[in-house]
Amino acid sequence: MRKTTFLGVVPLLAPVQLLLLVVVILPSIYVVWLSFHVSSFGQAPEFTGWSNYLRVLSDPAFRGAMWNTVVIVVVAVHLEMLMALGMALLFNSGIPFRRILLVAVLAPYAVSEVVAVAMWRFLFDLDIGPITLLMQGLGLPVLEWSYDPVDATVMIVLLTIWMHLPFTFVILYAARLAMPSDLYEAARIDGATRLQCFWRVTLPLMGPAILVALLFRYIFAFRMFSEVWLLTGGGPARSTEVVAVYLYQEAFSYNAFGTASATALLMVAASLVLASGYIWLLRRQVKNAR
Repeated sequence: MRKTTFLGVVPLLAPVQLLLLVVVILPSIYVVWLSFHVSSFGQAPEFTGWSNYLRVLSDPAFRGAMWNTVVIVVVAVHLEMLMALGMALLFNSGIPFRRILLVAVLAPYAVSEVVAVAMWRFLFDLDIGPITLLMQGLGLPVLEWSYDPVDATVMIVLLTIWMHLPFTFVILYAARLAMPSDLYEAARIDGATRLQCFWRVTLPLMGPAILVALLFRYIFAFRMFSEVWLLTGGGPARSTEVVAVYLYQEAFSYNAFGTASATALLMVAASLVLASGYIWLLRRQVKNAR
């Protein structure tokens, strides 16, 4: 067989590299450049240094949006992880109608985000929503998400979990199916209980998959936009506004492209800071596995 030289591979990789250059690299460079300028429609960009970053960081609305984002992401991602882990173990135990239930669990990931939010708005409508009427009939407090900031935040968390639970579930379920059954047989022979098997066998072996799922979900969840924008619009009184909604408002409502670019870079930096702990744990586990 002929050896493939580097020069022979370059023409094959060129379309992919060109696509990355046009779609990812050049726009990213432009956003970084724009974050150091004041720019709007009909106005030539003017260099202002770090003023856009200082303006964003000193804005109480941005700090509130950042706090809302961190709270929603931390609560939603970890609740979603616990639910996905429990479901993965339940499906692996051989429950009846597993194939039908598997389709039902994965269905939310196939639904458009716009359709999902519209469906949830109808289900939890304060006047005619079926779930609201059911909760009233059972004597339970309803989610007054249209004007109560706490209930609106709870609603966003529940919607985020429902929409993205299939992603986390698939990763953990695949990791559980890949684990050899011999380990559990050996543990039972040694007298281990089910709880001990979970803590000593299942959890350590699923650790890398859990960390990978958490890492991806932190990055994806920190960019959440449609759930908040379509459900509450950031209200009431900007109490549920997240960083992506703040960025959208700066760019397309106020036409402040410089501060919007600075917000985008701050959002990326914050998501990397949140995910850095899981990256460190993942690298440590991989190193120990070697």
